[in-house]
Amino acid sequence: MNNTWLFILQALTIVVVLGLAYRPLGDYMAHVYTTQKNLKVERGFYRLIGVDPASEQTWPVYLRSLLAFSLIGLLFVYLLQRTQELLPFSLGLPAVPEGLAWNTAISFLTNTNWQSYSPEQTMGYTVQFAGLAVQNFASAAVGIAVAIALVRGLSRRKSLTIGNFWVDVTRGIVRILLPLS
Repeated sequence: MNNTWLFILQALTIVVVLGLAYRPLGDYMAHVYTTQKNLKVERGFYRLIGVDPASEQTWPVYLRSLLAFSLIGLLFVYLLQRTQELLPFSLGLPAVPEGLAWNTAISFLTNTNWQSYSPEQTMGYTVQFAGLAVQNFASAAVGIAVAIALVRGLSRRKSLTIGNFWVDVTRGIVRILLPLS
């Protein structure tokens, strides 16, 4: 089988899988972001961070929440890399150089996950599981939250609110990304 037929077979497989999954997954996602009910773990998290899940945000407040969440994630991943030699499971590796740590933190924040290093020779286990793996979920949840907020903004033209960023990102992680993983 040559490469052209293999490519066509792979493309058809993707189309068929998407065709079968889009309706149940789309309906489930719509339910996740429209229901008023919160799971017990979500309620506990909202209490912990001081968020009222029933309150909605205007787009400037939603944006500030998103930027604050992203900035904290960026600085956390950067700090983990820069203090790697002090962390458990560092595998005896030194701190990641400033430029590489900054580039990696930004690439995982933006969900591009660009890596210009060999992970096993540059980053210990703590940085990989507590920083990069967590940021993979967080950045994907932020992307989903932005898409949901955009849809709400378009469908609620006369409303001043577009949902609650903290609820959207929490539900994205707890109800969509973790179960799918």
